[in-house]
This record gives sequence, C-alpha cells and structure tokens, in this order.
Amino acid sequence: MRKFGAMAVMLVVGACGGGPSPAPSTMPSSAPPTSVAPSVESPSATPAEPATVRLALDWTPNTNHTGFFIAKHEGWYADTGITLRVLPYSGTLPETLIGAHQAECGISFQDSLTFAVAAGVRAKSVMAILQRTASQIAVLASSAIDRPRQLDGRVYGGFGYANEVPTIRFVIQHDGGKGEFKNVVIDTAAYEALYAKRVDFTIPFTAWEGVEANLRDIKLRYFAFTDYGFPEFYQVVLACDPDWLARDVDAARRFVAATVRGFELAARDPDAAAQALIDENPGVFEANPDLPKASAQLLAKDGYYVDESGRVGPQTLQRWQGYSGFLYDQGLLVDGAGKPLTSPPDYAALFTNDFLP
Repeated sequence: MRKFGAMAVMLVVGACGGGPSPAPSTMPSSAPPTSVAPSVESPSATPAEPATVRLALDWTPNTNHTGFFIAKHEGWYADTGITLRVLPYSGTLPETLIGAHQAECGISFQDSLTFAVAAGVRAKSVMAILQRTASQIAVLASSAIDRPRQLDGRVYGGFGYANEVPTIRFVIQHDGGKGEFKNVVIDTAAYEALYAKRVDFTIPFTAWEGVEANLRDIKLRYFAFTDYGFPEFYQVVLACDPDWLARDVDAARRFVAATVRGFELAARDPDAAAQALIDENPGVFEANPDLPKASAQLLAKDGYYVDESGRVGPQTLQRWQGYSGFLYDQGLLVDGAGKPLTSPPDYAALFTNDFLP
C-alpha cells in the first residue's frame, strides 16, 4: 500500500509513465455480501444519463479502495446510471492517467496530487477518502528507541520519495534532535528489513503493514508526525479530471455521491465493508483473509473515513495549505521542466467540495 502519500515527482503532462509504490494484491470481479442500509438517501429515482467512469487504482485493491467496491457491489453506481470501470494498477500513476484523459478519476494522496499539479498535470481532489494520515514512523517495540530524537545516527529503510527525509528530519528536530540519519532506499523490503533488525526504522501504513505486523505478532512502536508539530494531511483522496468535472457535472455528482455512500458504510460497518472488498476481488486476499478485515476495523474504529463532524469526504483549505505548503517551503515542488516553483501553488485550486452530496 502506498505510504504517507507516494511522491512521484517525475510526472509528465499528458504522458503515461511512472513508478510503483509500496502496497498489497490484485484486481476486481463480483459476488454478494450482507447489504446494509445506507445512512443517506439514495440518489433520485429519475432516470439519469448513463455514464462510464474509469477509476485508476494506485496499487492493487486494499482498504483504501473499499468504498468503491461497496458501491459497485451494492448496485449504487448502477442505480444512478454509472458504470464503474476499475483500471488495475500497471505501473502508470493515476495522476498521469487523469492528466492524459485516460481515466476520469483515480486514487491519489495530498502530496502526490500537489506534486502532479505543480508539474502541470490537470487534476483536482473531489473528496478526502482518509481524513488524516495513517502512516507513522515505526521502530521495533523491543528496541531502545522510545522517542524521535533517538533516531539521530540510525538507519532508515526508505522508499525513495522526495518528502521522506524532510518529514523525518522535521519530526526529529521538533523532538530536540539534529535530524541526521542514514537513508537506505529499499522500497517495500523496508518492512522485513526492520523486522530483521537490518534497519532501525521505517514508515509503514499503520492500517495495512501495521495491521499485518500485528497479525504476525511483530510488535512495533510508533511516532506520529502530528505529535511533533507536523501538519495533518489527507492520506488518501479521490482525484478527478477537471475537464470531465466541468463537462459532465451531473455524472460526476452521481459518481461521488455513490462513492461517499460506500465509504459511509465502511465507516459504519467494517465487517460488511471488508466482505464486499473480498467478494469483489476473488483470490486477492486468499493468502491473508484476516488482513482486510482487521484493516477495515481499524480504519472505522479510529475514524479515518470521517471528519470532525462525522462526515465522509469534506476537505478544508487549511489542511491543503498546511501540508502542501510544507512541500513548497521545503523546495520540493517543481514545474514540468523540473525547476523548483518560485511562488506557492494555488492551494484552493487543488480541491473542491462541490461534488459532495
């Protein structure tokens, strides 16, 4: 599963290409779990103009995607004239596909979307899927490291993303350390390297790798970024093609409304949500069927899908400005030619709440 965002700085406007990021398993199909009554009204029974929405996944199906598979499974897309076509991850970043008009929408992250738009890709977030970060710095619970400043001089198992080192440095320094450590880029091998004590720390997604470690009885100690003054951010967002949003406003609203219903169910009934994810992706979770269930329960129990008012989807300018502003202040945002931006991006243009029900 992609980490505290996945940062693909090498995005080319209108081109297809990119690199993979950490995550789980394979792709969709269909079958029926227990239906749970939605907490919101069904969209209008008035016949709607049929529309196909191509959704680009950022990795193989996992609990970040649950709401889409629920809405598909329950027939909520079909009820409103939407045909969902899931594009399995194949090495091309969702933001790239959106910018090239090869997908109407895709799974993105606050940092990934900020990087992409800075580089000239046309994309906009229409809803927050995870309202806050579920990634944290992790060390083995058996280690002597019990606070971030003790990471100075240690070895970090990293993924090669531009904002990893600045983020970790910020956390260490705000705990009174120097922010000096060795960064070894080993991608998804970082988790096993940590468990085998070949590196001292890494950054897992607590609702996936963290859950998986727990199921294997591997005990971890976590340091949350925000406990050390780091700005909170949207871990996962639904990004869409602004041209499609402007051209097919009604279809976009119907698609987002059904998707919100899916994530509302995920927030309310994680067991039914996990079963829908499993049933819609036969064979994907056979090796570890407990993982999607435990992940779904954690995301629901800890309120990752809902904002402070209990709603699914809303985004705020304050949060976009805070974290995306950090990326700009660190000199990490570059234009299509790879040159650092000389002025901050229009943070308000990165997202919209206009398509939420």
